[in-house]
Amino acid sequence: MYSIAIDGPAGAGKSTIAKTIAKKLGFVYVDTGAMYRAIALYFLRKGVDGKDKEKIAELCPDIQVTIEYIDGEQQVFLNGENVSHLIRTEEVGTMASLTAAQPAVREALLQLQRDMAKNADILMDGRDIGTNVLPNADLKIYLTASVTVRAKRRFDELKAKGVECVLAEIEQDIEERDHQDMTREIAPLKQAEDAVLVDSSDMTIEEVADAVIGAFYRVKEEAAK
Repeated sequence: MYSIAIDGPAGAGKSTIAKTIAKKLGFVYVDTGAMYRAIALYFLRKGVDGKDKEKIAELCPDIQVTIEYIDGEQQVFLNGENVSHLIRTEEVGTMASLTAAQPAVREALLQLQRDMAKNADILMDGRDIGTNVLPNADLKIYLTASVTVRAKRRFDELKAKGVECVLAEIEQDIEERDHQDMTREIAPLKQAEDAVLVDSSDMTIEEVADAVIGAFYRVKEEAAK
């Protein structure tokens, strides 16, 4: 079994790139960010403060997040409800950034994520995959882009969906989420020492995918020697 870990900040295009690569390599794609977003949605529905450590720890045993593939597409289930279409809002994303810093939340998902990597060729993306979840991954990628580029991508994505938004507000939100992700006590976002840095600011999706796939085949060749 092979494993590829892709880490990086919000809006770097991890999910889009990961899906493209997984399809080309025939790997199972696991969007760990979606799992954290599902938990964040649960807390939002309960009206929980994202910084309330005790309340979050109290509620975590009541939460079950699972991933299924239906017609080749990843679907995220929260306590049996398909919430895939509900977890991509800015509100959920902001809450996920806050609650992902809570030890109880990370513990709830960590073993599930590791177990997935034991049963198939896995491509997993998130904030701490290479540094914490899959520290022995065959290939680690740190995918990033400038704040300006990430904000514009998110702005275009929302506008295409007919969502009213302000570019400056999105840029500010991304900066705040970067700070939260990089400074949290538990498994902060950072580039693993042995990760390959890929800055996608001036690259197309295909160019990034080709770069990662090329790196993977080089790893396979080295392992075969």
